[in-house]
Amino acid sequence: MPQHVSLRPQGFTKLLYVLTFLAMLAACSDGSDSGSGSLGVPGAGNPGVVSVPAASLAGPLAGDPVLVSSFFSLASVGYEQQEFFVSGTASAYINRNELVSDGKWSVQPEREADYRTRIVVIRPIDAAQFNGTVIVEWLNVSAGFDSAPDWGMLHTELIRRGYAWVGVSAQAAGVAALLDGSAAAIIPGTSFDDRYAELVHPGDAYSYDIYSQVARLLRDSPIPLGELSAQRYIAAGESQSAGRLMTYVNAFAPIHALFDGYFIHSRTGGSAPLQGGLFDDVTVATPQIVTVRDDLATPVLMLQTETDLFVLGSWPSNQPDSDSFRLWEIAGSAHADLYTFFDARVDVGTNPAVAAVLENANPIPGIIECPVPVNAGPQHWVAKAAIAALNTWISEGVAPPVADRLAVTGSPPTFMLDDLGNVRGGIRTPYVDVPIAILSGEGQPSSDFDPDNPNFCFLSGTTELFDNSTLASLYGDNAGYIDRLNEATDAAVTAGFLLPEDAALIKAHAAGSTIFAP
Repeated sequence: MPQHVSLRPQGFTKLLYVLTFLAMLAACSDGSDSGSGSLGVPGAGNPGVVSVPAASLAGPLAGDPVLVSSFFSLASVGYEQQEFFVSGTASAYINRNELVSDGKWSVQPEREADYRTRIVVIRPIDAAQFNGTVIVEWLNVSAGFDSAPDWGMLHTELIRRGYAWVGVSAQAAGVAALLDGSAAAIIPGTSFDDRYAELVHPGDAYSYDIYSQVARLLRDSPIPLGELSAQRYIAAGESQSAGRLMTYVNAFAPIHALFDGYFIHSRTGGSAPLQGGLFDDVTVATPQIVTVRDDLATPVLMLQTETDLFVLGSWPSNQPDSDSFRLWEIAGSAHADLYTFFDARVDVGTNPAVAAVLENANPIPGIIECPVPVNAGPQHWVAKAAIAALNTWISEGVAPPVADRLAVTGSPPTFMLDDLGNVRGGIRTPYVDVPIAILSGEGQPSSDFDPDNPNFCFLSGTTELFDNSTLASLYGDNAGYIDRLNEATDAAVTAGFLLPEDAALIKAHAAGSTIFAP
């Protein structure tokens, strides 16, 4: 979400109903060896790296955490979940030099405050299944409470490869929603009690140091990960949290040096403020155009959808790839697509129906109803390939493939479209190379966000299925379509932008359906 958007107070209640509805639907559903990698702390011993104290740990807590993540049984896929309190004294930082667009920022502590927040850990039950990598997600507070969008997009790959995942309540809004019960209200059957009564957050100026102190804790203490022996730590954040990571990478990665890689997913324009946050007054702002600093040796993979470039303003901040930076832009994708609204909560990674391209304007009837069908594109497939590529980059030193950028032309800039209406360039998948629809990250008739009616349609792009005459002209018949789709799917796997397991699901869905069905 854009950082200037506030959902409180009028629109906040309606958004609670969104996830409540998802949870009710879910209630009706059935729900390798560790690779070699960097050991110790990245950059330890380098000039300029300062020691970060570890957060103190309490827990695990009894019962389930208040967090909307997956609505299927984690035990059924060999995973378990625990929640811990973390506390300490964090610093708010002030800039020592001008915060310019190249991201080469120097900061220093300005003041201190005590905090007590929480982390949620999802990990393999069997330590032998752990692949050695921990994803540390900066939980997203755009809705006024914690959510875990990267867990939602990535979880099927994380589970099948044996990653551990840690969600960090780094920001004040997430803690406030735990304290006032608004976070508990979104999960049916969860009663508001005093579970979180001792939490305290001094403000988002302290969020960066809190995040670092949690990372230091994870490296120092075996308790949160149980019997797992971690070798790599990847910082991850999506949307508003990606903006926080942009500032973290530029200001704190060089001096705290606690992560082996960074996954910046769907950033908006600019970067989060050094002091201030989504619901705070901003006292130390960052520029409108911000790139990842080019002197950071730690791998950074940035993943962007079509929506992110112009609707959310990230395009002016694009930068070239380098030895430590990759930018992947996904053709036919939207910031918050159909998978985000529903399948991400219930997908266990084995259902080919997740690959369907559907026209659905009302992904949550009565709550999220858009003027035209939302995007049903390939974002989550490519996101899984991206996290796998970043992990390989860190653990084996093999860099991800360089991806073509989405094709842009004109002033003001717009996307270049093919004859069918899909964008040119970018990461190619069968969704756009063997299309049965126009898939866009733009195109909802109203692109303005209304805080009094937060339906998020402006982030959701569009899907427009081709009619039968267009399909016949493209493929002849269903068999012709399946042959072409299989070829394009294999090409995406070969290019490194689609994982074999996901390719098999896409092919299986095509084999079991007909594009000419009424």
